[in-house]
Amino acid sequence: MIDKDVKYKGVIFDLDGVITDTAEYHYLAWKKLADELNVYFDRKINENLKGISRIESLEIILKNTDKSFSEEEKHRLADKKNEYYKEMIKEITPKDILPGVLDLIKELKNRGIKMAVASVSKNAKTVLLNLGLIETFDYIVDANKIKNGKPDPEIFLNAAYGIDVEPKLCIGIEDSKAGIEAINRAGMLSIGVGNYETVKEADIVLKDLSDSSAILNLL
Repeated sequence: MIDKDVKYKGVIFDLDGVITDTAEYHYLAWKKLADELNVYFDRKINENLKGISRIESLEIILKNTDKSFSEEEKHRLADKKNEYYKEMIKEITPKDILPGVLDLIKELKNRGIKMAVASVSKNAKTVLLNLGLIETFDYIVDANKIKNGKPDPEIFLNAAYGIDVEPKLCIGIEDSKAGIEAINRAGMLSIGVGNYETVKEADIVLKDLSDSSAILNLL
């Protein structure tokens, strides 16, 4: 809920779908793995994978097969998908930063607002490095240390702790339903970007970050 009396001190960004669109690379990597396993997988199923962990994503994909896999096999498959993904994201450059992101970051820095990245991706630092943004943020959550994936608020609370700002003074930006729920549960102001139906539970919904006035007016 928007509280006009609050002056927010921190902004926490999701990565995929907010700063850059690596969703297509995730889809292609999962599709390659699914095809190898002869398991049905399409873009509609892929929508359910946004914002959740690699193993949780694999579990959703494997619902479409009668084959059974041990936990060890599942981790091996998840790692295999990750290798496909890492190979694909080598092509990412600063040209892949989404509209409005750089202008928003510049304005936040000018205003002394702390910034963090809260992504469940274990490759977040690699992506940010390829985008030329690795030094931009005050804190990047280490997904390896997060026990509970979105919609659990842990990753956003960790980000707030990392930038030393109370959660209630933070704004979280997400493009997934699970991510918006996580921000709301963390007690932060939620900004949803992208598909309205996906992020309609956010306090503010934007098509993208090209018009960031709604965010800047809260600072």
